[in-house]
Amino acid sequence: MSKFTATVKHEFLEMLPPTIYFFVILHVLALVRTLMTRGSGIEPTTSISIIVAALILGKSVLLANLLPFINRFPEKPLIWNAAWKTLIYAIVATIIHYLEHLYEFWKESSSLGEANSQLWAHINWPHFWAIEILLIVLIANYCVFAELARLIGNDRLRAIFLGPLPAQVTQAPST
Repeated sequence: MSKFTATVKHEFLEMLPPTIYFFVILHVLALVRTLMTRGSGIEPTTSISIIVAALILGKSVLLANLLPFINRFPEKPLIWNAAWKTLIYAIVATIIHYLEHLYEFWKESSSLGEANSQLWAHINWPHFWAIEILLIVLIANYCVFAELARLIGNDRLRAIFLGPLPAQVTQAPST
């Protein structure tokens, strides 16, 4: 296998878990958003746009992990890095979420500035922030598990969740 092929394979395998995770949670968010806006005339997000967003977020995680400041607290308890990464990923996700709404207004406006003004005038802020809260909680879950996997290893984490369980965990405690 050539070096290029090996690099592409490695990058793909690194991008796969966050992309699958974001694909699932973005569908959950789309379902929640659809249920919240039922009867309001707002069209639900399509699966194609969710796939694109999941790919963008999956690649964003890879790119963010390359930044020198992303693992800012490696010697501290896991919550430090998980909270730090949650903050960074949440900022990126919020920007993407806002741009998604902006795009909908831009399609019917003559300029980006007009679309932004229309967005600010007509957006349902409680719905926007409800989705943001849910998104941040789900990103925090991802970051906690990613940090746990970094600490104990992907294989051990996979075995703990999916089995087979390690021998010391499956044995009943002696009395």
